Amino acid sequence: MTKPLILGITGASGLIYAIRAIKYLLAADYQIELVASRSTYMVFQAEDQIRLPSEPEEQADFWREQAGIPTAGKLRCHRWGDVGANIASGSYRTQGMIIIPCSMSTVGKLAAGLSGDLLERAADVQLKEGRKLVIVPRETPFSLIHLRNLTSLAEAGAAIVPACPAWYHKPQSIDDLVDFVVARALDRLDIDCIPINRWKSVDTE
Repeated sequence: MTKPLILGITGASGLIYAIRAIKYLLAADYQIELVASRSTYMVFQAEDQIRLPSEPEEQADFWREQAGIPTAGKLRCHRWGDVGANIASGSYRTQGMIIIPCSMSTVGKLAAGLSGDLLERAADVQLKEGRKLVIVPRETPFSLIHLRNLTSLAEAGAAIVPACPAWYHKPQSIDDLVDFVVARALDRLDIDCIPINRWKSVDTE
């Protein structure tokens, strides 16, 4: 088993990105440390009329049910305000963190070095420890403030992977479009566990 991967979920629209990431990571037997921001609960209720449990054990069952992966892999959920959790410390070794989807509010706080909850603290730890941090912003259009904050994070070492699907892989469904974005984000963590049609050069001979 490799070192655990931190998966952060914020209150940006598009929680399907997180669900598909959880699905493939668990199916590939990864160990996930998951933390959802406070606003995630409200967005889930607004977009899908689904209540996200607050208790960690119940929440783990909830994410597994949403992803359709009842037993594979390891999934541990954390309360958004538990800044004393293992992932809040640089001495807890991980292979990095992905925030998917990532709100512009979270981007702004991380760019300013602010960490008011566990998700923000965990991300800040990745940067200070020189570990991989992948940001998947789900916003359009970007304002100048958004772009400057994203630039600051990129300069600090984060990888920015906007939720912009491609079309050369001939998507046939929404899941195909989502999976492409998730796969490209996980590429930044050297994780290849999603079966997508990658680009192949056209044979002109």
